[in-house]
Amino acid sequence: MAQSDHKKFFENLSGAGKAIGVLTSGGDAQGMNAAVRAVVRMGIYVGAKVYFVHEGYQGMVDGGDNIEEATWESVSSMLQVGGTVIGSARCKEFRTHEGRLKAAYNLVQRGITNLCVIGGDGSLTGANLFREEWSGLLDELLQAGKIDNEAVLKYSHLNIVGMVGSIDNDFCGTDMTIGTDSALHRIIEVVDAIMTTAQSHQRTFVLEVMGRHCGYLALVSALACGADWVFIPEMPPADGWEELMCTKLSENRARKKRLNIIIVSEGAIDSNNKSITSEHIKDLVVKCLGFDTRVTILGHVQRGGTPSAFDRILASRMGVEAVLALLEASPDTPACVVSLCGNQSVRLPLMECVQMTQEVQKAMDEGKFEEAVRLRGRSFENNLNTYKLLAHRKPQSELPHDEALCRSSFNVAVLNVGAPAAGMNAAVRSAVRVGITEGHKMFAVNDGFEGFSRGQIKEINWGDVGGWTGQGGSLLGTKRTLPAKYIEKIAEQMRINNINALLVIGGFEAYLGLSELLAARGKYDEFCVPMVMVPATVSNNVPGSDFSIGADTALNAITDTCDRIKQSASGTKRRVFIIETMGGYCGYLASVGGLAAGADAAYIFEEPFDIRDLQSNVEHLTEKMKTSIQRGLVLRNENSNENYTTDFIYQLYSEEGKGVFDCRKNVLGHMQQGGSPSPFDRNFGTKIAAKAMLWISRKLKETYRQDEGRVFANTEDSVCLLGMHRRALIFQPVVQLKEETDFVHRIPNEQWWLKLRPLMKILAKYKTSYDVSDSGQLEHVVRNRSKETENVAI
Repeated sequence: MAQSDHKKFFENLSGAGKAIGVLTSGGDAQGMNAAVRAVVRMGIYVGAKVYFVHEGYQGMVDGGDNIEEATWESVSSMLQVGGTVIGSARCKEFRTHEGRLKAAYNLVQRGITNLCVIGGDGSLTGANLFREEWSGLLDELLQAGKIDNEAVLKYSHLNIVGMVGSIDNDFCGTDMTIGTDSALHRIIEVVDAIMTTAQSHQRTFVLEVMGRHCGYLALVSALACGADWVFIPEMPPADGWEELMCTKLSENRARKKRLNIIIVSEGAIDSNNKSITSEHIKDLVVKCLGFDTRVTILGHVQRGGTPSAFDRILASRMGVEAVLALLEASPDTPACVVSLCGNQSVRLPLMECVQMTQEVQKAMDEGKFEEAVRLRGRSFENNLNTYKLLAHRKPQSELPHDEALCRSSFNVAVLNVGAPAAGMNAAVRSAVRVGITEGHKMFAVNDGFEGFSRGQIKEINWGDVGGWTGQGGSLLGTKRTLPAKYIEKIAEQMRINNINALLVIGGFEAYLGLSELLAARGKYDEFCVPMVMVPATVSNNVPGSDFSIGADTALNAITDTCDRIKQSASGTKRRVFIIETMGGYCGYLASVGGLAAGADAAYIFEEPFDIRDLQSNVEHLTEKMKTSIQRGLVLRNENSNENYTTDFIYQLYSEEGKGVFDCRKNVLGHMQQGGSPSPFDRNFGTKIAAKAMLWISRKLKETYRQDEGRVFANTEDSVCLLGMHRRALIFQPVVQLKEETDFVHRIPNEQWWLKLRPLMKILAKYKTSYDVSDSGQLEHVVRNRSKETENVAI
């Protein structure tokens, strides 16, 4: 990688002579181990010594064997394990001055002046206090004769970097804390299972989820499963909610819905600050409606199980970033937290985040709930607004109707294009319901552009999309066919059905299809309407968006399979697995899947490789087999190279590894496209489609010609792609994206995730170059971001 003037590479940052301590504190969360692994390996990689501090602050106070030097191999096989392998404990002693004095002595004994703390706000506040007291503690130890002057000078300053591990996602300044996505996976697995039994018996289920002070898990799981009602601490229901809820539940039953799901956060309260319990809700439903009602309290199930792909990648990125932050820290820089904002890692002053988190609680204690929601950040606010939009159908009288615009006469069509992707149905449900709420008539097109040309189009109502969020594949049916060859028939169907706007949910074919419809505007006026696409493809190869609906579900499928395959090698030593992933020419699934599964190498089209690279990988694995880690994992994207096929690589590894390791190969195939959508894909699909529909409404207003009584939109910005870019959801005209696209290989010219590839190589012990230009800028917590940069992080 060429080193240019404006790029900054971490080769210039050395950890030689430094010692880093890593601890997990407070409640455990899935993904903590991935963070510990990343800190240990990155630390060793840059030449520092890294120590495990077992049992959190308790281990730091007790010292002895609790503080143990880590090796590269000691964090092997941790990535896929839930909880925290190095242990966590609540420690009263560390809260006392004497406890912190003991801890300081134990760290100085080992020369540790850099601490990486993975925990919640309490753990991080404790770390900051420890840092502030550090020089005073050393002076005390000097007075007591426990350390000498040289030690005081040598270890004069303690650096602290925090990572937030908490399933509640209750820490301000970060969109996602480590463990939240995995906890959502556990909740959604339970909800999906409960839905089948509830449907059989026409039951109502009340589910209680964790979140004593923060309703994030309840809110997002309600969004992801289409719950009938949700109770969270930040949004107490108004007086008289009991009657309103029972009315809504009975209305839903009247619409032939066979089950009701109510989700309650354990900290839910009413407007008088009285607790709302799951048992109270059950008794209410039984008393008022006589429905067969059951309560399920999820409890610690939410903390358990394997971390999701998202949490592993988040924790690995944060762990590496934490080591960089420690290497760059100086006595003048404040203790910081590494966190995620949109799709970017950021560093924020630890105490600013803690203060803001405490302000939320203060606002709630004072009954300022709107203020609390605002302080929680834009991710939380977006989720809440989307839930309100989708949860309950407004009566006809409340729907927007503007006589001057003939608002209610707008017809909007929704279709799926390309290969199926998990989360497409959640997007369709969201679009249909938001469209109806906006006063439009919604039409569903079956089987993509091909079905459109045949007239497979019908009106779709609020109730028709009930229960769609959890369904995989595409219920509308989808085809890869492009519109060009049916253009005349599609124009005719647009005219017959008086379609005023189009929402296309799909992958690269949807992008090409919109370009073709735009090109046909000169010949057919029917296409002079607002058109928007929402990216949905497992390959994540659509230009203009960092993420596509379906990619997260596919990543989880790959990660789960790799975990099983790695486990199968635990009995038979010295085995290397070669696994082929989907993605066309796009290496997203292979690269990011490789990072999440702990792969040794991932071959992709975007990073050309030759026989020398293959040879060096074989040699690397041969060296690895001499250690205690006697298995290897290699991923290959299906189109990474036309000659170095999966069979070729398998045969090469088998021959070159003779006597050292044996090989197995596995083609994952269509299992990556199937399955129930992950919470991320359900939520991403729901929010992005809702935003797309609101854009359509705005464009319809702008382009309606009063004198002609029709919609006429022929500007470039009336055909857009809605994508997530860095920290924001933005609409980009399809025309402008042409410059950014490699049409031959169906991939964007620039792909953000290529920056993650060096992480995978570093964590697999390869020497590599890593561009850290994006790192290192300490930002400040922003209280209220503008509407334009609303984020979509789940």
